[in-house]
Amino acid sequence: MFPTLVRRLAQAPKPQIFESITAPSKPKRVWPPDFTKMTPQEQLRFEKRYKRRLAHMAQRPRWNKIVKLTQYFTISFVLVYSVLFMDAKNEHQPFEGLRAKFWGALGVFSPDQRHERREDAPVEQTTTK
Repeated sequence: MFPTLVRRLAQAPKPQIFESITAPSKPKRVWPPDFTKMTPQEQLRFEKRYKRRLAHMAQRPRWNKIVKLTQYFTISFVLVYSVLFMDAKNEHQPFEGLRAKFWGALGVFSPDQRHERREDAPVEQTTTK
């Protein structure tokens, strides 16, 4: 193992071949273009095309969707937490009525209040045979 490693390190490095020389076809235009040789109309057309292509390449629909969903989730979480759970001990609770109604509605699903009836609920007539 070591003789092979030493032999490879002792060899001269391979010459790097530039990609432009080995490219299968030559580029149609020189990049960046020389604006001094262009007319103002050609410059404007080139700038518009370049800006359009740059804007198109900058679009990332999947990334934008993920960021947008993350923002919506964060905003929704903060709103729900602040309305239903946050407890400011020294201040007036502006959402106390909403909290009471919400937890009262969810209390129906708790084992303690499952079979209780509201006072304003209509009484069912059960008939037995």
